[in-house]
Amino acid sequence: MNISKGDKIMDYNLKNKIVMITGAAGSIGEGIAREYVKEGAKVFITDLDKEKLAKIKGEIGDNCEYKEGNITKYDEVKAVFEKSKAVFGERVDILVNVAGIIGNKAIEEITEEEWDKQFAVNCKGTFFFVQQAVPIMKKNKYGKIINFSSKSGKTGSALMSHYCAAKGAIISFTQALAYELASDRINVNCICPGIVDNSGVWSNVSAGYMENLKISKEELTKNMVSKIPLKRLAKIEDIVAVTLFLSSSGSDYMTGQAINVTGGREMH
Repeated sequence: MNISKGDKIMDYNLKNKIVMITGAAGSIGEGIAREYVKEGAKVFITDLDKEKLAKIKGEIGDNCEYKEGNITKYDEVKAVFEKSKAVFGERVDILVNVAGIIGNKAIEEITEEEWDKQFAVNCKGTFFFVQQAVPIMKKNKYGKIINFSSKSGKTGSALMSHYCAAKGAIISFTQALAYELASDRINVNCICPGIVDNSGVWSNVSAGYMENLKISKEELTKNMVSKIPLKRLAKIEDIVAVTLFLSSSGSDYMTGQAINVTGGREMH
């Protein structure tokens, strides 16, 4: 299935919802944005890459707006919300925190700066966007927050200790928010993907593993797939479908959950 040109995955009843998506210049964030618009939602996208955001808006049309920004900078995050308010009004029905980075390095080689960057992008950025969105959602007595963790946030992966620590923190953050915000009709869940084929994350992590383990991309992929019960890597469409489900009325009785999308590799 082609996210940019194919048919809708299924109906999610998201017409006229206002959705904010971080990390939208990446393949997963872009795929999510495109599918929301197919469902009739209006999306506000953000990332560092202004040219890519403009290209996505040009292809999606009037139901998409954007502003570039660094998610680790409070003033830039605030500016994103100010532009969203100017375009779509004081509403953010759904917040999808896709933005993140990955790291692949032996523990004794990780620098303080690399450790701090993992937590700045993967955790502080998510915190800043949630903090800006929650007052809007409380005022409207409705909201869906979907954070992105990882399979590695549940079961640690070798050579990725700083990344695993940051993604584990996202799961605890999600659970705490679910308790805190339930009375305001705000559902908070997170997605824990496994390896997603044709994504920037997999490109980066596979390059690191190939360098550290001295094996080819083909051998690495074969080794990874052999550990997955469904015997394939995730597709971007797999992640998009779960994201939209967590945005829909079908997930109204779900909060505080960390949903595995791993082909069975992660089962808790």
